Amino acid sequence: MIRTLSQTLPRLLAVLTAALLTVPFAPVDALADPAPTLTWSVQPADEQGPDGRRWVELTLDPGQTVTEYLAVRNFSDAAADFALKAADGYLTDKGRFNMLQSGQTSKDGGTWIKVQNKVTVGADETKVVPFTITVPRDAAPGDHPAGIAATVTSAGDTVSVESRVGFRVMTRTTGTITAAVAVSDLTAVYEQSWNPFSSGAIRVKYTATNKGNVTVSGVGEVTVSDLSGQRDAKTDVEEIFPGDSRTVETRIAGVWALGPLSTSVTVSPSVHGGVPVGVVVEDATTDMTIWTVPWPQLALAALLVILFFSYRGITWRRRRHLADLLARARDEGRAEAQESSRNAQV
Repeated sequence: MIRTLSQTLPRLLAVLTAALLTVPFAPVDALADPAPTLTWSVQPADEQGPDGRRWVELTLDPGQTVTEYLAVRNFSDAAADFALKAADGYLTDKGRFNMLQSGQTSKDGGTWIKVQNKVTVGADETKVVPFTITVPRDAAPGDHPAGIAATVTSAGDTVSVESRVGFRVMTRTTGTITAAVAVSDLTAVYEQSWNPFSSGAIRVKYTATNKGNVTVSGVGEVTVSDLSGQRDAKTDVEEIFPGDSRTVETRIAGVWALGPLSTSVTVSPSVHGGVPVGVVVEDATTDMTIWTVPWPQLALAALLVILFFSYRGITWRRRRHLADLLARARDEGRAEAQESSRNAQV
């Protein structure tokens, strides 16, 4: 027994040593307290602090300069340095405002904004920073969207990530203002219901383009006309900056496939903040016609015709068979009667 333990113990110690060597040890940095989370906000302000505006909207003459203010609020437990940047603004496909990344070059309203490069904000502190907007003397009339933000850049293993918080700065330059929308790329697709007793739907898709020089939104009305009547549907057209486009899609149910379907789209634009004096806002309209075939109804009609003639054929064959049986029975009856008569005479 003692000899067995003396032989087994060295092996057991070797196994335990190998197991301990394979256990990963946490690095010292992982045991340290995690870095504090940095959160902040940026708002339009006056000299005293945030003034309740969501963004800055100005109407300025060419060559005019104004001073505005922004407030940076640091919600963190430690002081932080924020880079202040301005850039041209745009709307994403989902209609959200954004501004060009730092690596992209601004060419319009973003170049009109001048602000200090950096601001240091203490823990749970708010700092007000002035910035100026100068409209070039040769600036085109209309809206020039831009944004201003406080940014923080964090270095990762392979790339640097820029986090931004800011607001839009909408500068409208005085002059001849036009509000116009064009409708193009209209498509209409009929969605067939294979239930012959149920109607289908038509899916309409088009592109609304801002051909004016001010930001517009609006309402798109789609009208579908067929042999059974007319159906309408309205869809909101989200905000569109000058020169930009937005794809709009709507679906109208309760449409029967009865040949030609006439589809008409009318977009009525509206100007944010109200229509400026002297500006005429015109609706944009386009239309198209597609042809539809009532396949489920035709299939049902064909099935009914087949059933009708099948029923007639089956009925005719049954009557013919019954007539043959009756004729055969009559012939057999006559033959039996004649046979009985001959037997009686004998």
